[in-house]
Amino acid sequence: MSRERPAPPAPPEALPAEVFDSHCHLDIMVGNRQASSGDPVALAAQAAGASVASILAEAKSVGVTRLVTVGYDLPSSRWNAEVAGEHRDVYAAVAIHPNEAHASTPEVLAEIEDLARRPHVRAVGETGLDYFRDWASKDDQHASFRAHIEIAKRTGKALVIHDRDAHDDVLAVLADQGAPGVVVFHSFSGDAEMAKRCVDAGYFMSFSGPVTYKNAGYLREAAAVAPPELMLVETDAPYLPPTPHRGRPNAPYLIPLTLRCLAEVKGMDVADLAARIAANGQTVFGAW
Repeated sequence: MSRERPAPPAPPEALPAEVFDSHCHLDIMVGNRQASSGDPVALAAQAAGASVASILAEAKSVGVTRLVTVGYDLPSSRWNAEVAGEHRDVYAAVAIHPNEAHASTPEVLAEIEDLARRPHVRAVGETGLDYFRDWASKDDQHASFRAHIEIAKRTGKALVIHDRDAHDDVLAVLADQGAPGVVVFHSFSGDAEMAKRCVDAGYFMSFSGPVTYKNAGYLREAAAVAPPELMLVETDAPYLPPTPHRGRPNAPYLIPLTLRCLAEVKGMDVADLAARIAANGQTVFGAW
């Protein structure tokens, strides 16, 4: 018997100001990379039959006018780089995910660097460390992370970090290797103390759906610490949908739910926070 696939959520109330999604995976959402049978949320997103154009249109209808689509291996990085070149409201990031760090051969990393030099590729990521899964050894992850840091510095692009259960080591590697000019912690997962350390280093923190979860008070405490000028908002679509849509496929059009949560935490007007995050996006990824 096949597992029932959850339906996509209804669109939320539109935002009063434009904002963008700093991190999603268009290739998974449109089915270019097939999700495994154990990944019902991604399968549900793919079953919807969306295209890049329809994802953009739906997002724009609620005020999410642009997005950054992110690579996690060489094929996805190639695909996302091509799509960014075809759609004026899409930028790309390219990298080998820490869970795939065993694939970070010199030849693969050389191609990642070539992709990173394309004009519509505006970041190197997602790279970093993942101690939750053991799909790649820590040695391979550290070597790959350091190599991506150097690619970001050579190409002058932002570094987008995947940090799962590895806060101290990620910060230590950045300090030891020398961080590039712009660093983003994607789907920020640290507490208030981690946020303070990022603030001290000038690192951007991108908040995703989990900041809305009832049991994630520590994320809201971190968001309270993060200054608006170092904040971004993202979906990580099709993953990590905001409340009340846990267990259903995420998409850029759900950004308003996360942004409104962040505005409440910060005690800010939603339009003011959206404008600040939009400006931060230009600092991180360049002018659109």
